[in-house]
Amino acid sequence: MALQAVREDVARATENYELTRDIVRSEAKSFGERLERAVKAAEESTEILDRDRITLGLIALAGAERDMVLERFHERVISSRLSERMLTEADRMIEATRSAGRSGYRRAARRSLGFGARFRLAVLLYNRLRFSMPLARLTADRFESLLAQRLVLRDLHRFLDTRIRRIHGRRVAELLHDLLQQRLNGAEQALDGLRLQYPGYAEELERRFIRRTALRFEEREYETLRSEGLIGDELHADLMRRLNGLRAHDERRPKLDIALQKAQLARQFPLFTELDTRTLRRLGRALVTRYASPGEVLVQPDTEPGAVYFIATGAVELRTAGQTWRLGRGEMFGQMSILRKRPLRSEVRAITPCTLLALDEQRFLRLLRRSPAVREAVRDSARKRGLSTDILKDLDAA
Repeated sequence: MALQAVREDVARATENYELTRDIVRSEAKSFGERLERAVKAAEESTEILDRDRITLGLIALAGAERDMVLERFHERVISSRLSERMLTEADRMIEATRSAGRSGYRRAARRSLGFGARFRLAVLLYNRLRFSMPLARLTADRFESLLAQRLVLRDLHRFLDTRIRRIHGRRVAELLHDLLQQRLNGAEQALDGLRLQYPGYAEELERRFIRRTALRFEEREYETLRSEGLIGDELHADLMRRLNGLRAHDERRPKLDIALQKAQLARQFPLFTELDTRTLRRLGRALVTRYASPGEVLVQPDTEPGAVYFIATGAVELRTAGQTWRLGRGEMFGQMSILRKRPLRSEVRAITPCTLLALDEQRFLRLLRRSPAVREAVRDSARKRGLSTDILKDLDAA
């Protein structure tokens, strides 16, 4: 690893020295051969098992993740509170890997993407009491954390290629690449889900992230200009004062308004696109947002749902009479029970984190009379489950 770092430094230094090209090429070849012998010896060594190399590599990977978080904090790309949380997660990953190897690393990685007890309590407060402040704050934290985590995880691929591959060999490096990519895919999937839930807020946060990154680059340029003597200390200080003023403005994270985001989510819902602005506004006020965690039972068998649930994000599973159906974004459940005036015979369970928009029975029936698209969606859902759609004939005639 040290030899590789030396080769890269020497390559940069010889460009500045303007030495004879043939001499540089000859010495680089000689040094490269020495490096290749070291790499080959490391790869062919049987003293350390691949299992142990994987554990050592994962510990080094988590250590590099920790260093990158600190670097992003010093560059003011992420806040002190977020960096503290990410450092704790990296430390947890190191300890889990030391104690349980690859499986420990995976468990710690899943935990870093999961929903903690505080988040579940905030969801409960919102679903039961419509108290939104804790959920809004923790959701904003999760947004910011996932954005920063994605940035760091992408950079870690380069660390694997420049460091781990040369110590532990290609096989181990490729396996670690796969583990890292699984984490990155999980972070991006979670981010996509949040973007669907809060489209306007996601855009605000990403714009803020770009602005803070641009300010970091701007500061670096001013430092370079001063070190090269192109600007003096007085001008540099003035530029930094202006820069810090812009930075202070972006330190304040935009506030997440769950009620406003609900209206935006309703406007993006495929079934509601044909509704006029006035109807859509009324519908947005009538819809009630409900969040669900994976595994949560949303409706018990033989109960009156009392509402129709539109799936804004996530997926649910309906189980009835030994059959199973999965419903995803843009679909609904509970509608046939209301139309047939019978208890829902299915158990409905969330299989991913879900955002549901609930509409009470009376308002749903009014929407059904007004919207051909909603009637057609109800009809399609009934056909898939082998149910009669005769109950909709009167509505079609009206």
